[in-house]
Amino acid sequence: MTAEEKLNLAVTAADAKQARDLTILDLRGRTLVTDYFVVCCGTSTTHIRTLSDAVVESMKKAGMGGIRVEGYEGAHWVLMDYGDVVVHVMDPEQREYYQLESYWQGAPMLDAAEVVSEAGAEE
Repeated sequence: MTAEEKLNLAVTAADAKQARDLTILDLRGRTLVTDYFVVCCGTSTTHIRTLSDAVVESMKKAGMGGIRVEGYEGAHWVLMDYGDVVVHVMDPEQREYYQLESYWQGAPMLDAAEVVSEAGAEE
């Protein structure tokens, strides 16, 4: 599965569960660690777990198993590592404090609505 296909699945799943402040950072050529960061917020620990579950389930249905998930129990910042796509689901306080986007200031930001519509067009 390509990085773009994983990105489409993750963003579509998070968007379908009402993710807040959905941001996509294109990190290709900026780090060897990953190609994309997906960063979004949930409104509560339950919402954060729901968003995380939706992403994991969507990926599993597409054959992407065996990923690493960190932070699910506390549900203040859940990180899901799919190799070339890393998904961060955070509560607003964690996101404000860590400001992940500021670490990658020069990275292009992709429009989540475009990624979701592209994913829908491919189905």
